[in-house]
Amino acid sequence: MFNKEKVKLGIAPIGWCNDDMPELGAENTFRQTVSEMALAGFTGCEIGNKYPKDPAELKRHLDLRGMRIASRWFSSFLLTKPYEEVEAEFIKELDFLAAVGADRINVSEQSYSIQGQMDTPVLTGGHKHVMNDEEWALFCDGLNKLGKVAVDRGFKLCFHHHMGTVVQTAEETDRMMRQTDPRYVFLCYDTGHFTFAGEDPLLMLQKYADRVGHVHLKDMRLDVVQQVRDNNWSFLQAVRNGSFTVPGDGGVDFDPIFKLLSEAKYEGWLLVEAEQDPAKADPLEYAMKARKFIREHTGL
Repeated sequence: MFNKEKVKLGIAPIGWCNDDMPELGAENTFRQTVSEMALAGFTGCEIGNKYPKDPAELKRHLDLRGMRIASRWFSSFLLTKPYEEVEAEFIKELDFLAAVGADRINVSEQSYSIQGQMDTPVLTGGHKHVMNDEEWALFCDGLNKLGKVAVDRGFKLCFHHHMGTVVQTAEETDRMMRQTDPRYVFLCYDTGHFTFAGEDPLLMLQKYADRVGHVHLKDMRLDVVQQVRDNNWSFLQAVRNGSFTVPGDGGVDFDPIFKLLSEAKYEGWLLVEAEQDPAKADPLEYAMKARKFIREHTGL
């Protein structure tokens, strides 16, 4: 199925400690987090708010556990900040990632984002910002420029479509992909966020399998997603109430997704990213569930 030499398995620390709500998992230390990731059978991870800020120190702790950094989140503000300012911050992130041996960076446009607002409904009420043509041009031009900076450094810029942001829906993702240069802008394909947005993750993968640079494996509890709509919950309230979970524990059908990724000869990380309240979903237990599911359904 997958080429075991070219596809690596990782997991995000957001199941141990939440970046948007640090009180979730405040008790979990960095060392415990990366140790449990390794114990569950993963060899890579993304970067959380408790990770050492010194790349040499971070790399030392990961090396001890047979782990490495796969990628990290970068908040871009291409619509609301001067491009030069965004690029300067982007280069700092690339410098850090290069020092720890990564070659992917996940970019999410956070201008006008409502994902971090506790009381703003994410599926109802029309609160999400919708870009006009001028904003689309500014946004996509900025992504192309950042993407070229990344490629020139040996990185892939992988754009993360995300609930509550200017690129959430299939239509918005289509336009972003259409208006950006395939040499410079890749997709951080997230099974959960497409499902949450009411889109078909398999259909989106069929469109863009050749431009997927990074994969987030996230499952959705569809009954909770319905509650998000019925109760006008925010994105953060959705997380607190368990909308996200690990692969195999929700309503996403992963088998055709794995099949298509393998047929497309995907190379890179399959990274479990399931933000849950650690008090309700023990991070090690769920990491082990995810690892078992991936092994049984991919052979990896």
